[in-house]
Amino acid sequence: MSLAKTLQQIKEAAGSRIPEAERNLMARATAELRESGITDGVLKVGMELPGFELPAVGGEMVSSAELLKDHNLVLTFYRGVW
Repeated sequence: MSLAKTLQQIKEAAGSRIPEAERNLMARATAELRESGITDGVLKVGMELPGFELPAVGGEMVSSAELLKDHNLVLTFYRGVW
């Protein structure tokens, strides 16, 4: 199953558990965010990620350029409260 189809199924299942008033509020908020232009600078599929540096577990800075010299690079984004 494709990711898009899986996400659509999750969205539909959540819709049945979330009260209509809250679904409408979320839909309005999502529309407002899109209309605000907040996503204009978001990378699109196939675009190249600009170089970056991030702190490693030990605190030292690691650059994407250094990592890409010898290996492919996979980025994973976690959403949540730490």
